[in-house]
Amino acid sequence: MKLLRMTLRAALRALRRNKMRSALTMLGIIIGVGAVIAMVSIGQGADAAVQQQIRSLGTDLLMVVPGATTASGARSGWGGVSTLTTADAAAIKRDCPAVAEVTYFRRQVAQVVYGDQNWSTVVQGATPSYFKVREWPVTDGQVYGPRDEETANRVAVLGRTVADQLFGPGQDPVGTIIRIKNVPFRVIGVLEPKGQTMWGQDQDDAVLMPYSTAERRVLGAELLGTVDMIHVTATDRDRLDEAGQQITALLRERHRIQHDQTDDFTVRSLNDMAEASKSASQVMTNLLLSVASISLLVGGIGIMNILLVSVTERTREIGIRMAVGAKSRHILFQFLVEAMTLSMVGGLAGAILGVISAGLISHLAAWPTLVSPAAVAGAFLFSGAVGVFFGFYPARQASRLDPITALRYE
Repeated sequence: MKLLRMTLRAALRALRRNKMRSALTMLGIIIGVGAVIAMVSIGQGADAAVQQQIRSLGTDLLMVVPGATTASGARSGWGGVSTLTTADAAAIKRDCPAVAEVTYFRRQVAQVVYGDQNWSTVVQGATPSYFKVREWPVTDGQVYGPRDEETANRVAVLGRTVADQLFGPGQDPVGTIIRIKNVPFRVIGVLEPKGQTMWGQDQDDAVLMPYSTAERRVLGAELLGTVDMIHVTATDRDRLDEAGQQITALLRERHRIQHDQTDDFTVRSLNDMAEASKSASQVMTNLLLSVASISLLVGGIGIMNILLVSVTERTREIGIRMAVGAKSRHILFQFLVEAMTLSMVGGLAGAILGVISAGLISHLAAWPTLVSPAAVAGAFLFSGAVGVFFGFYPARQASRLDPITALRYE
């Protein structure tokens, strides 16, 4: 312990002799650590934002969408023809043990009018279970129920964007009458804001009504009972894949699809989307981290160069220390301590710079950032490792000097 204390005191005294040189040597480490923390924060912030957008669609959610079809020789791509029906949704609920809840809907862009205000938005007819499947509560009023669905009641629930555009921010539209395609609807609730999806769609820019109301009074349909999409939740997160397999098998049977034919529907899992997004974000984070780590390596090379210069300048001092009894390991240890001091003080300053930079990027560029304590600690410890790695060669050179030659050095 006494040796460590004396060595540290000697190392600090040596670094203080050339304050400007020491500061410039640490600059590479400061920039490197700061860049690593800032880049990792950007990558993790982007990943967290995407995951949040996916979660806003609902947890443990499966989406069943129409697929490519071929009829009378005419081929249609994804979504070109609606191949899903309300009977399919009922069968999924009834015959798939791994399925907990099912909802379906149709949607169309339409003009919504209130007084002298109007707004073009997505009008969506959905079953009452839609709010449970999507985990979408209201902030004001209430959602419609099975009775409204059975009687095709003219009630509507507004997304926050629609409510703000028609009534103004902060206003309560519950109880008012709006018109959708000249059909009057009573507003019974306003949905909690969900924000944008990962593909940039504003989820709050929508008006929801009972499916039967939309089909019979607003949207219409060439064939009654067809739906644009079916959403399904599994009884348990671990049974999500099982639910998807059950739905696929059931719909292939109902749609009379032969084993060598392509499905006319697609079952998509949000977990798969989340994993794909996470993988892409990880690749981006690793790329940014690799680029930023180059600064750390440059800083380490700077430490090695300065210590080599310091060994040359202090050759006579090293010879005197060896002459009075210092061992080679003592010289080696002192120069390693100097290298670690430069790198770790620079690492601490770089960590502070990185956290501040991440905050500035988030504030000025409106880019989501997430500062990870593990990334800060890792960058700081890595800076110490860089100091040891690049400081070892100069320290070894100093410890192997011949005392007689060193004393004669001018």
